[in-house]
Amino acid sequence: MLFSAASRAFSQILSPRFRGVFWKSMGLTILLLIALVMLLQNLADLFIAVSSPWVDTAIAFLTGFGLLIGAGFLIAPVMSVFAGLFLDEISEVVEERDYAQDEPGAPMPLGRSLVLSARFLLLVVGVNLVALFLLLVPGINLIIFFLANGYLLGREYFQFVAMRFYSEADASALRARHSTTILFAGLMIAGLLAIPILNLLTPLFATAFMVHVFKRLDGKDQATVLPS
Repeated sequence: MLFSAASRAFSQILSPRFRGVFWKSMGLTILLLIALVMLLQNLADLFIAVSSPWVDTAIAFLTGFGLLIGAGFLIAPVMSVFAGLFLDEISEVVEERDYAQDEPGAPMPLGRSLVLSARFLLLVVGVNLVALFLLLVPGINLIIFFLANGYLLGREYFQFVAMRFYSEADASALRARHSTTILFAGLMIAGLLAIPILNLLTPLFATAFMVHVFKRLDGKDQATVLPS
C-alpha cells in the first residue's frame, strides 16, 4: 500500500500547481536566508576588527563562506516551514484528482498552520542536533537518524492531512491506531530527506503521499464500522 501511495505521489510532483508551490517556497526561503547571511555578516564585521587589511579581508571571506555553507544546510528545513503555508493547496490537488467523489477537506486556518510549521521545524532541528552528537557512536547513528526523522515526519505530515477532515483529537486517535504503518511511511519520507537536492521536494512529496495514506487508512477504519 505504501509503495503504491508513494508512486502516485511522485507522479504528481511535476504538475503545474505543485511546481507553483515549490517555487513560492523556494523563493521565500532564499530571500530569508540571504537576509540572514547579510545580517550575520554585518554583525561579524561589527564585532571582529583587526588592524591588518588582508587579515580583515580573509576573516570576512571565511565568515561569509561559512555562513553560505550553513545556509545551504538550512535550505531544506526552512523550505519545509514555508511550504507548510501551502500544504492545503497540495492536499486539494491530490483530493481533486484522485478522490473527487469524497467530501473535500477543510483548509487549516493560517495561524494554526504557522504554529504547526514552527513546531515541526523545532522538533526536526532538535532531533537532528541530538543525532549529530550520536555520530560519535558508530553503528547506531544512522539508525537513530532514520528512526527519529521517520517518526517525526510520519506523525506531523499525517496529522496535518488528517486535521483537514477531523479534529486534532480524532486525528491523533486515527494516527495512534495506525502508528506502525505511519512510522514506515515516515521512514520513506526520511529516505528522501537524506538525498541532497531531492530533499527539497520533501514537503510536496510527503503531503501528497500522506493524503493517499490517510485516505486508505481512514477508508479501512470506515469499512470496519458495522451498521448499528
